[in-house]
Amino acid sequence: MLLDKLDSIKKRGDELTKLMSDPHVISNRVKHQKYAKEYTDIKDVIKEYEKYREVLEDISKNKEILSNPDEDKDFLELVESEISDLEAKKGTIEDDLRVLLDPEARDWNKNIIMEIRGGTGGDEASLFAEDLFRMYSKYAEKQGWKIEVLSSHLRELGGFREVVFAVKGKDVYRRLRFESGTHRVQRVPVTETSGRIHTSTVTVAVLPEPEDVEVAITPQELKIDTYRASGAGGQHVNKTDSAVRITHIPTGMVVECQDERSQHKNRVQAMRVLRARILHKVKDDQQKQISQDRRKQIGTGDRSEKIRTYNFPQARVTDHRINFTFHKLQAFLQGDMDELIEAELSAGFKLED
Repeated sequence: MLLDKLDSIKKRGDELTKLMSDPHVISNRVKHQKYAKEYTDIKDVIKEYEKYREVLEDISKNKEILSNPDEDKDFLELVESEISDLEAKKGTIEDDLRVLLDPEARDWNKNIIMEIRGGTGGDEASLFAEDLFRMYSKYAEKQGWKIEVLSSHLRELGGFREVVFAVKGKDVYRRLRFESGTHRVQRVPVTETSGRIHTSTVTVAVLPEPEDVEVAITPQELKIDTYRASGAGGQHVNKTDSAVRITHIPTGMVVECQDERSQHKNRVQAMRVLRARILHKVKDDQQKQISQDRRKQIGTGDRSEKIRTYNFPQARVTDHRINFTFHKLQAFLQGDMDELIEAELSAGFKLED
C-alpha cells in the first residue's frame, strides 16, 4: 500500500516536471505557479522514495548472494551484516516517509489526553463510558503506560457523565489515535426488566498533549471562575472553592476541573486540557485549509460519526472504518485491544486517504 502511494506520487512528480517545462504553461504565470507549488509539496517525498527504492534493490541483491551456496562463508557473513544495516536504514526511511505523508506522525510519541463522554442513552451511556475508561486503563497497564485522571463527573446512579485523563508512555498516540469518534453499545441495561436490547453511544476524543511552547495563551484570554466541588447528584463535597472553570475567550472553550482538593492543582490540570484542545483545534483548522483528504480525526473528523459497535448479545466488536469484526467482546473490554489496533495500523487508512 505504501509503495503504491509512493509510486503514484513519483508519477505525478514526473508529470509536473514536464508540465513546468511546457512553453504554454511557462507563458501562463498562474498555471505555472500552481504546478510549481504542487511539486514543492511532494519533492521531499520523491527524494526519500528514490532513496527507499535504492535500499530495497540493495537488500534484494544481497539476498540473492546469500542464496548462493558456493559463496565463501566469511563473505556471506559480511553480506548478512550489510543486509542488517540496510534493513535498519530502510526502517528509518519508512519513518521519514510516514511523517512526510502524514504530518500527524510527528505526534506519535507524544503523551495524550483522552476525553470520554456519555452520549445518547442516559444512565446506560454513562455506565458504558465507565466501561470504556476501564478498558483503556487496563490496556494502558498491559502496555506499561501511566494513567492520570484530570477531571471526572460521576452520575448519581453510577458511570461517568465525563472523564478526562492523561496517558503517558511510548507510542501512546500512535496506538490510540484511532479511538476518536462515537462508540455504540448494544446490550440489555441492568435496569431493563423486559430483556429489551438498548442502543447507547459514548464519544471519545484523543488529543496529543502539547509542549508549553506549542500553544501560547495570554492571561487576558482567560476567564477563571472558582466554585465548590460537588459529587454525584450535585451534593457539595468540599467546603472551599477548590473547583476551577477556565473559559478561553477567543474560542469559547470551557474546561472544568474539581478532582483535586487544591484549587492550584485543579487550575494546572484544567490548563493542560485546555492547551491540548486548543492545539487540536489549531491543527484541525490548518489541515482543513490544506486538504479535505487529510483530516485530523478518522473519517470526517466529526465525533458524531459512529466508528465502532460493541454488541453484547453476539459478543461482537465491529470497527466500521476498516470493516473488521471479531467475537471477543469481553476480552476486548478487559484491555485485550491489540488485535483490533494492529488491524487498524495494518490497514493504513491514514496513509491511504
